[in-house]
Amino acid sequence: MAGRHGAPSHARGTRNTQGARNGRNAGFAVLGIIGEILMTLAALCALYIAWQMWWTGVISEQTQIQTRETVAWSDPVAAGSSTKVAQAQQGDAPVQPESAADGDLVAQLYIPRFGTNWQRNIVEGISGEQLAKHGLGHYPTSQMPGQVGNFAIAGHRGGYGEPLAYVDQLQEGDPIIIRTQDYWYVYRYTTYKITVPTDVAVVSADPFNAGGTPTKRYITLTTCEPRYSPTPASKRWISWGELEYWAKVSDGVPKELATTDSSGQVKFTAQESPSVFAKVGSLDGVVAWLLVAYAVVYLAALVAWRYPLLRAIRDGERRRPDASFYGWIDRRQPGPMPVRLLLMMILIVAASAALFQWVFPWMAANIPMFQQMSAYVSVE
Repeated sequence: MAGRHGAPSHARGTRNTQGARNGRNAGFAVLGIIGEILMTLAALCALYIAWQMWWTGVISEQTQIQTRETVAWSDPVAAGSSTKVAQAQQGDAPVQPESAADGDLVAQLYIPRFGTNWQRNIVEGISGEQLAKHGLGHYPTSQMPGQVGNFAIAGHRGGYGEPLAYVDQLQEGDPIIIRTQDYWYVYRYTTYKITVPTDVAVVSADPFNAGGTPTKRYITLTTCEPRYSPTPASKRWISWGELEYWAKVSDGVPKELATTDSSGQVKFTAQESPSVFAKVGSLDGVVAWLLVAYAVVYLAALVAWRYPLLRAIRDGERRRPDASFYGWIDRRQPGPMPVRLLLMMILIVAASAALFQWVFPWMAANIPMFQQMSAYVSVE
């Protein structure tokens, strides 16, 4: 039976059904693209957090190793060999260094509670540059190691190697060991305090009697509280210790950093052990090599297989796929599925390395929201 306008009713129904189906397909395509955008943003956020909390620490470790290599400090013991326990010295401790310029290596810090091989540099100054790249910073207004008064240092608690991440795990009596060019200073942890950033008395010469004449040798560690917080953090975690004894580096290592094996040989437990990633250096070369590898695999697959997925779609062997950004990239990779997956993986790793090397540092240094969140300082 013809419809009112002469068109068969079943034809109109078919067109209506097809139109509805096309509308649904278009709607699903838009939702799919939105989903891809959201997943991409989520992945970028995860990568940014990884860069902030992990890779900045790798960069800091690299910088600290380079700094130690530029000074003429003797190793307490040759790698793998035995040493001896340095004799504990009482009496007045020598002061070293007597002065330092901004950025100079002042000392190294060892805290066995944080790990057997745990060590960090201490440089002069507490600017964002020093704390972001060089480990820990010495308050220029405070005393030097061994000096009567307060040797006060600051460090990050999250990101940039998070040197003071675990100050809340320190226990009374734990050793806090400072090594300068020629001396060891062994402090013992005593107590802590959570305070506000304006409480500058905590780094005064006598932190327990601000303005008074100091009679003891203190060490103070200052960091943010809570550990994960926006910048600037609302509180400070302050840890204190007192000097127990000092020793000469030429005499060996403190007993707190030594173990004795069954044969009676003394070993230095805190010898430098760089992480695998700290040996990588800049990611510029990594990105370049990944792109070279991608080009080689891509050209080889192109010669051997061309574009089988695009050909199958063109020949009607596979249905035409829905709109998809990542699908579009995948279809333009040559070779069978395993080869295309390999090529996609190389691209993903190269893109991630490029984000770590250039994009995230730029964002953290130039975009106000990320500046405040990361406390990043670009140091070349």
